[in-house]
Amino acid sequence: MLKHKTSSAIVAVSDLDRARRFYADTLGLELDGDGGEGVLTFRTGDTWLVVYPSKGLRPGTGNAVVWSGGGDVAAIAADLRGKGVRMEEYPEMGLRIEAGVHLDEGFAGIWFKDPDGNILHVNSF
Repeated sequence: MLKHKTSSAIVAVSDLDRARRFYADTLGLELDGDGGEGVLTFRTGDTWLVVYPSKGLRPGTGNAVVWSGGGDVAAIAADLRGKGVRMEEYPEMGLRIEAGVHLDEGFAGIWFKDPDGNILHVNSF
């Protein structure tokens, strides 16, 4: 029923203005609109990322948003580090890690957090 339907990611944040700056200025996403009642919609590829304010926010322990970075993962990581974003490192995954980029044969991936601690991920797939 849903296999031909477009999906989008949705992320809860505690401070909408701070989130707007992070997702627009730091990540470079285009604000597609203010959906009213404080909901922000960012254009990302062929889909959208919806950001909304939430009281009592508790970020999850898994990926909130995943992007396909193709062969640009290392360059994306370098750009984000240049903007002060800290790459998360997960040595328990058993992958080689270079400058925050997790590497394995045919795979490159980075993880970082937004200001509220939501885990964001970019991989080479």
